[in-house]
Amino acid sequence: MTTKGILGRKVGMTQVFTENGELIPVTVIKATPNVVLQVKTNETDGYEAIQVGFEDKREVLSNKPAKGHVAKANTTPKRFIREFRDVALGDYEVGTEIKVDTFAAGDVVDVTGVTKGHGFQGNIKKDGQSRGPMGHGSRYHRRPGSMGAIINRVFKGKLLPGRMGNNQRTVQNLVVVSTDVEKNVILVKGNVPGAKNSMITIKTAVKARNK
Repeated sequence: MTTKGILGRKVGMTQVFTENGELIPVTVIKATPNVVLQVKTNETDGYEAIQVGFEDKREVLSNKPAKGHVAKANTTPKRFIREFRDVALGDYEVGTEIKVDTFAAGDVVDVTGVTKGHGFQGNIKKDGQSRGPMGHGSRYHRRPGSMGAIINRVFKGKLLPGRMGNNQRTVQNLVVVSTDVEKNVILVKGNVPGAKNSMITIKTAVKARNK
């Protein structure tokens, strides 16, 4: 199965009605045209993929190698550059634009983003653990719990306070509700990881359900 993909930014969530009057929650993703910067083949790179750039940035923020790289595609420096594998290389050339109409309503996709960061958090918020008694001198309220046997080490896998969020996550098998080429917008059913205005990757679903 060949893969299609595009990069965009998460705008937020809204809701739309189907022709049958059903209310569907959707995530709005704005994906301005992506530009193919490089086509990688087994002969030259050892694997097959296309490299795409998304969102223009000022030339003063790019060095000479980056400017020379995008000049081959006759485009401006890009803020985000990613690769898509398992694509039909014959459909792409350097400089080709990938627009939102590469997907259509009903397509099943996987959406990847970076979750919201919550900083350093304790076990109750981070891992959903329960607190201890709050009265009668328990002196045990929001601690992480027993460290296990007294062998001068903490067992692997022990849930402890630490950084929460800010991890790359993929939500699989989401359905494309509609696309708008004029506004460069894709509506995807359900929610996707990431804060508003964060970068999102949309690809053909790996485990697409047979419906």
